[in-house]
Amino acid sequence: MERILITVLAGGVLSGLIGFLLLPVLRALKAGQSIREVGPTWHNSKAGTPMMGGLFFIFSAILCVVGNLPVMTDYTVIYVLALSLCFGLVGFLDDFCKVKFKRNLGLTSIQKALLQMAVSALFVYLLVKQDPSRCNIYVPFSDTPFYVHPLLYVFFAMFVMIGCDNAVNITDGVDGLCGSVTLPVMAFFTAAAFAMGKYDLAILPAALCGGLVAYLCYNWHPAKVFMGDTGSLFLGGVVCAMAFALDMPLILIFVGLVYIVETLSVIMQVTYFKLTHGKRIFKMSPIHHHFEMCGWKEVKIVLVFTAVSAVMCGVAWLAIQGRIG
Repeated sequence: MERILITVLAGGVLSGLIGFLLLPVLRALKAGQSIREVGPTWHNSKAGTPMMGGLFFIFSAILCVVGNLPVMTDYTVIYVLALSLCFGLVGFLDDFCKVKFKRNLGLTSIQKALLQMAVSALFVYLLVKQDPSRCNIYVPFSDTPFYVHPLLYVFFAMFVMIGCDNAVNITDGVDGLCGSVTLPVMAFFTAAAFAMGKYDLAILPAALCGGLVAYLCYNWHPAKVFMGDTGSLFLGGVVCAMAFALDMPLILIFVGLVYIVETLSVIMQVTYFKLTHGKRIFKMSPIHHHFEMCGWKEVKIVLVFTAVSAVMCGVAWLAIQGRIG
């Protein structure tokens, strides 16, 4: 427990310090965000706000994991960090294209998906090779698993991981939203890993608990920096990778409810728009923009969505008691 608490503190201090040193560099490089033409008009004032703020908590997380290597006995956390960094690299390439070509769209959806598929497949292969019993999927609120053929498990995992990663990315649309919603998720995975005796695996989410708090000091409305796809895809990687590393992928239904609703709002909006030739369900999607258009302030959206995330993480904790009892 002492090591976990020290890691949380170290993650926060390092993320804050890295942000203090890196933010002027991002400003000097003019690594600013381009705002979507179809977005809320009041977001135009955010144009030019530095991107890639996700590097603050990414670097601090790396340092925390490296600092714990001498006392580690289980190196699964390295797999989780490697996958998340690869997803983050996809985001970095996307952010780089946005900054270089001064447009809001970076890599194409196909390019992102292919890169994410390759990384996800390798990650799952390593996990299954390490422990073939991972093909037994546990149902929340039950300690009874059901077996899935390894090949089917790999495809299932790839689908879930890519979907989860992009869902977290979609949630990053309002100052402080993605970081705040993900904070209780990281706290849940830290507590779950610790309760299951996987102390080394708890290091990464613990570092991000501290790292995200420090990052939010820069990202809280009005944001001085955005995490960009670099940060959101990295966080999405950690969320889905931790679920699979802890052998509880279905728990994402609970801890990732906000991400799921955000994604479903986009799917529903696009589908209904095409079927009705121009009509909309929401004033704007993702759904956080709908609430903005309804008059909600950004801080209110963040607080409400974070509260929902925290409550669902509490439900998830109850759902895994059979695994840790």
